Amino acid sequence: MNLEEVRDEARKKLMGICGVYKDCDGNPMRVCQGQSYGKYLQFGGIGSGTSFHNNFLAFRKYNLKMKVIGEHFEPDTSYDFFGKKLSLPIMAASVAGVNSFGGESVITEKEFCRSVVLGSKAAGTIGWRGDSYTYSLENSYGIDAIAEANGWGVKIVKPRDQATIMKFFKKAEQVGSTAVGIDVDGCESFAMSAHDIPVFRKSIDDLRELIASTRLPVIIKGIMCIEDAESAYQAGAAAIVVSNHGGRVIDHTPGTLDVLPSIATKMKGKIKILLDGGIRTGYDVIKAIALGAEAVLIGRDIVRAAVGAGIEGVKIHLEYMQKTLIKAMKLTNCKNLVEISSRILY
Repeated sequence: MNLEEVRDEARKKLMGICGVYKDCDGNPMRVCQGQSYGKYLQFGGIGSGTSFHNNFLAFRKYNLKMKVIGEHFEPDTSYDFFGKKLSLPIMAASVAGVNSFGGESVITEKEFCRSVVLGSKAAGTIGWRGDSYTYSLENSYGIDAIAEANGWGVKIVKPRDQATIMKFFKKAEQVGSTAVGIDVDGCESFAMSAHDIPVFRKSIDDLRELIASTRLPVIIKGIMCIEDAESAYQAGAAAIVVSNHGGRVIDHTPGTLDVLPSIATKMKGKIKILLDGGIRTGYDVIKAIALGAEAVLIGRDIVRAAVGAGIEGVKIHLEYMQKTLIKAMKLTNCKNLVEISSRILY
């Protein structure tokens, strides 16, 4: 299969849930988003979808500076992530709970987790696995998939009670997970609270306790301001993800790329900075790196790839992302990731 065939298959299977559009932009007229007030969230953004839409629009504010005269080279997209040498600075985001997206009829949670983790590994990168109300310490499809991939994965946990998070961290540690983390922006998760699984805001001391509980690097995901980035750093986090949860937790936030430069200016060199939200091609990836991210995560496109063709679909999509990143680097005169900077942007 090629990428277009994967997406066509996903479009058939997700009929009425996701249009698998060329531009996944959160526009109010999209299948996932149209007239969604009071409607179950599924693939769209919360409320008016403004946060989802802003993620997409933020990337459209920047254009790339072509610079093509000079010696020929083949760009090096390799990236070191906590000792794992990845072939590209793009990882699969920790989207979990396909039932929340209306996709449980076309792919099971176990199949989805295996597709993300093993497909990412086949493409030379890492699949992150998240948390949902259907997950428990006994029912951990994401961790099971990471174990099958010999540790090529990251386990992210919702901000549950401290003891439960530590147990998830320990289980991930036992299977050799590359890192673990917390979705701090999940503190108002409707799905979790609706199923009697309490989630909480976390203080700096709470984060310190969790970070001290594991020997693995700990990632704090859901950072949208300098103050939270500094708090994560003070708590001892190894990395942060600039993220608004794909526009799914609070309406009317800026796009993640909008807030990245100010966070990177303050925090770059102190802590790993990753970004998700609105990334669709390698052209978006190079913009994110130019503005201060080390690497990026992609979510909705990975869900569609997994639905379309499982492990192979995820691999095909990530290889497409790498190809477009290579093209962007070659045409902006960037031989490797270190050479990507704001000088390539208009």
